[in-house]
Amino acid sequence: MRETTMTPPLTDVETPTQATVETAITEHQELDENVPVLSVRGLHKHFVLHNVDGRRVEGLNGIDLDVRAGEHIALAGSSGAGKSTLLKCIYRTYLPSAGTVTLRSPNGPVELTGLADAKLAAIRGREFGYVSQFLRAEPRRGALDIVARAGIARGMDRETAVEAAAVALRRLHLDESLWDVFASVLSGGEKQRVNLAAGTISPPQLLLLDEPVSALDPANREAALALIADLTATGVAVLAVFHDLDAMDRLASRVVVMRSGRIIESGPPDQVLHHLEGVAR
Repeated sequence: MRETTMTPPLTDVETPTQATVETAITEHQELDENVPVLSVRGLHKHFVLHNVDGRRVEGLNGIDLDVRAGEHIALAGSSGAGKSTLLKCIYRTYLPSAGTVTLRSPNGPVELTGLADAKLAAIRGREFGYVSQFLRAEPRRGALDIVARAGIARGMDRETAVEAAAVALRRLHLDESLWDVFASVLSGGEKQRVNLAAGTISPPQLLLLDEPVSALDPANREAALALIADLTATGVAVLAVFHDLDAMDRLASRVVVMRSGRIIESGPPDQVLHHLEGVAR
């Protein structure tokens, strides 16, 4: 039986209108549409195995990649190809060994690899976001609280954030009886839906997705894929890792295939996916 420990609600939540949420998620500042949202050039990342024999392992080896507004690029390749490493270097969870990662911004391009930590923290979430397959949240926080706080961190006022959080959780089919339950006791699929809702509330101009639907059953997976498709339609640039070809075929405008830390192929799904059976993982 599920633990019933709950957090106090943020506020009384009335059913918000879809227009409220659409306004919140499309309020992006004026940006030069001719400039890619993300530009990666000569990106390298190596790891040193200190606990083995000090050998150096190449994670990324000279990645060049642009992602434009409204474009969904799916990263494909076998396990260890460098897909997640690329996302983490862009988000700077990993510090790249060489190369540049440039993000479009209202005040001009921002080079992320050399950006001071305080400045990086200020634009994370607001300008670019990262959704992993695992929920990392403060203890003793409920689902509604977690998602609303993500909206507040992106500039929403409290009332709008709570309304948008409620819409996101309903859209991803998380039962309202779970909204105030500590997220730590939710199932894997429930946590993943909370994580996706938090990552996409008032979405930034660039969204990095690393296996965002891996723990979902078919019905909830459909809801999540529809949400991601709608974000791209509003102009959000998406760079995503999926391990199933169906999701790539349905969502991607371009598929980029990686092997041994390099890009070996890039093109429309109908030209790339037909020979990727057994390779996407």
